[in-house]
Amino acid sequence: MENKSTNYSQLEKNANIKRIAAKTVVYTFLALWAVVVLFPFYWMVLTSVKSYASYSSEFIPKFFTLSPTFQNYIDAFTMVSLGRYFLNTLIFTLVTTALMLFITIPAAFAFSRLNFKGKNLVFTLFLSLMMIPGELVVITNYTTVTNFELRNTFAGLILPSVASVFYIYLLKENFAQVPDELYYAAKVDGTTDLKYLFKVMIPICKPTIVTITILKVIECWNSYVWPRLVTDKETHFLVSNGIQAIRESGFGRENIPAMMAAVVAISVPLVVLFLVFRNKIMEGVARGGTKG
Repeated sequence: MENKSTNYSQLEKNANIKRIAAKTVVYTFLALWAVVVLFPFYWMVLTSVKSYASYSSEFIPKFFTLSPTFQNYIDAFTMVSLGRYFLNTLIFTLVTTALMLFITIPAAFAFSRLNFKGKNLVFTLFLSLMMIPGELVVITNYTTVTNFELRNTFAGLILPSVASVFYIYLLKENFAQVPDELYYAAKVDGTTDLKYLFKVMIPICKPTIVTITILKVIECWNSYVWPRLVTDKETHFLVSNGIQAIRESGFGRENIPAMMAAVVAISVPLVVLFLVFRNKIMEGVARGGTKG
C-alpha cells in the first residue's frame, strides 16, 4: 500500500514537472514573440525623443537615451501641417463612421427580421460582393468620383467608404440571435419596426455595434490608397498621406527623429482606442460569429 502511494506521488510529481516545463516553454516563446512585435514601436518612440544632433552622431544605434527631448513633437506640428492632417482625418473618420452606421444598422435589421420577396437571394448576392477584391473597384470608383468632379473634396473621400458588406453581415448575424418571440410580442403591442429596432435590437446588440464602430474608425484612420488617389492637394490630406508627404519632403528625410515623432503622434489615438475597447471588440466579434 505504501509503495502504491509512493508511486502515485512520484507520478504526480513528474506530471507537475512536465506541466511546469511546458508552461515555461510556452511563456518563454510568447515573451520572445512579444519583444519581436513590440520592438519596432519601442524604437519609434525612442527615436522620437532623441535630439537631431544626438541621433545624427550615433554611428552605432543606442537602445536608450539619457537626455530625452520633446522638441521633435513641437517641430512635427509647427514645421509641417500635421494639425491640418489630424483635423481632416477626424472629419473623414467621424462622418464616414456615422454614415456607415446609418446604412449598416437598418440593412442588418431588414435582412435579419423583415420578410420581403427575394430576401435570401438579395442577401446571397450581397455576400458575393465580399468575394470581389477591393482593388478591382478602385478604378470604377475613381472614374465615378472624377466624372462628378469630387476629387479633392471630403465627399469624394467619404462616399466610397460608407457601405461595408462585412459589417452588415456581422451585425445581421448578431441581430438574428435575438429571439423571434420578442419581435412578435412587440408587434402584438403595436410597436413599429423602427421603434423595435431602437428600443430592443440596438441595446441588446450594443457590443457588436461598438465593435464595428471601432473597426471602422481604425479603418478610416489608416486609410491610404483611396485618399492618395483622390487627393493631391495638401488641404485634404489625411494623416497617412500627410506622413508620406512629410517623408518625401526634405524635412522628413533629414530630420528622422521629428518624422518618428509625427508617426507616434498619429499612432497614439488608435493605440489608446484599442486598449480601452479591446474587450468590447473581442466580445462583439465573438457574439457576431456565434449562433444560438
